[in-house]
Amino acid sequence: MKSLLFSGLAAAALAGACFAGQPNQKVVIPVGKTAPVDGKAMYVNYCAPCHGVDGRGNGPVAAALKQQPTDLTALSRNNSGKFPATHITSVLQYGATIPSHGTPEMPVWGSILGTMDQEQAQEKTIRINNLTAYLRTIQTR
Repeated sequence: MKSLLFSGLAAAALAGACFAGQPNQKVVIPVGKTAPVDGKAMYVNYCAPCHGVDGRGNGPVAAALKQQPTDLTALSRNNSGKFPATHITSVLQYGATIPSHGTPEMPVWGSILGTMDQEQAQEKTIRINNLTAYLRTIQTR
C-alpha cells in the first residue's frame, strides 16, 4: 500500500513539475477509488498530493499551483477555535471557487463525488462525512 501511495505521489509530483511553467495548464492527479468509510485513506489518496500528507499545504504538487494550498490543520484556528464542519462539507459537496482548483469542483474529487448520481447519494454522503471527520482530527492549536 505504501509503495502504491509513494508511486502515486511521485507521479503526481512529476506531472506537477511538467506543467508548472506552462500557463493555463491543469495538473491532473490520477486517483483510485478508496473505501467510503476510511477518511484518512481518502485524504491520503485525494488530498495529500496538494495539501500534503500532514495537511499543511505542502504536497508534492503544491509548487505547480498558482495559489498555495490551504493549511488544512489550521481550519479550527482560523475559525475562532471551532472546526468549520458545515463549510468543509459544503466545499466537498459543491466545490469552491479557488483559483488553484480550476473548476469549482475539487480537482480530484470531481471524478469520485461530482459524477455520483442519486443511486450513489448515500455513498457520497458517507465519503464527505468521513473525510470531514478525518480533517477534524488533524487540527492544531
